[in-house]
Amino acid sequence: MPPLLTEELNPATAKIDSLDSLGVVRLINQEDRHVAEAVALELEKIAAAVDGIVARMARSGRLIYVGAGTSGRLGVLDASECPPTFNTRSSQVVACIAGGKRALQEAVEGAEDDTETGSDDITTLAVGPDDVVVGITASGRTPYVLGALREARRRGAFTIGLTCNQPTPLEELSDVTIAPLVGPEVIAGSTRMKAGTAQKMVLNALSTAAMIRLGKTYGNLMVDVQPTNAKLRQRAQRIIASACGLPMDETVALLTSCNGETKTAIVASLAGLTPDEARRRLERAQGRIRAALEQDHHSLGE
Repeated sequence: MPPLLTEELNPATAKIDSLDSLGVVRLINQEDRHVAEAVALELEKIAAAVDGIVARMARSGRLIYVGAGTSGRLGVLDASECPPTFNTRSSQVVACIAGGKRALQEAVEGAEDDTETGSDDITTLAVGPDDVVVGITASGRTPYVLGALREARRRGAFTIGLTCNQPTPLEELSDVTIAPLVGPEVIAGSTRMKAGTAQKMVLNALSTAAMIRLGKTYGNLMVDVQPTNAKLRQRAQRIIASACGLPMDETVALLTSCNGETKTAIVASLAGLTPDEARRRLERAQGRIRAALEQDHHSLGE
């Protein structure tokens, strides 16, 4: 098996311990500049992965992240931020980490080497053909992740591999492999650094692009926010005011008349519809505001 790029020594940082604090952070920053370039080379594969996610989530499938160590924690982070950002259900975007919840705060020795546990976690989730499983592993060799992807693939799920090495065994188990090659780390083998940053960037792109495609935004506004407390009511009001160009007092009244439904309020205002008519448009448009606004009201009998 070929040596891992992420484990090699970085000649650019060989004397980093001789630098002052500014010199150290400047060198780290210089290395970090390579990350966005590496991710940019993988955009077509990221887009293909997004298409796979959208197709399955549109038919009520799930987006499932699996990983160990830093990679696993990044998956948990992305999954946990989808409900407040896009109003997804907690069961729609989920994450499994080798070693379980304990591994979020401390190293669980040997957990990443357990292939069977990876497979068992996929079985426990009853993964099926409508689901997407993303295996996150900087090395591309983590047994826990390989076990999870192997079982996911056996069950007919769409599988995505995210690694910072190539070639790796991950590719054989992935319908799409995303491999931003960030090169050797500032500190040899510390893949929480450039590799971790690259993985975070890719996960941001996967989940955000998928949610945009699924109609969770209007422009760059988080229109699926549910105003269940004072802070979220104010956020919903600001979103409606921005989308519709309304003063705040009119926005408050509009949102109230639409039973607190942000999307309904926007469509009702911009299309000149009643709340019920706006809801029907959104239902026909599968929740996508722009598509709802583009419907011909004459042909719809409104």
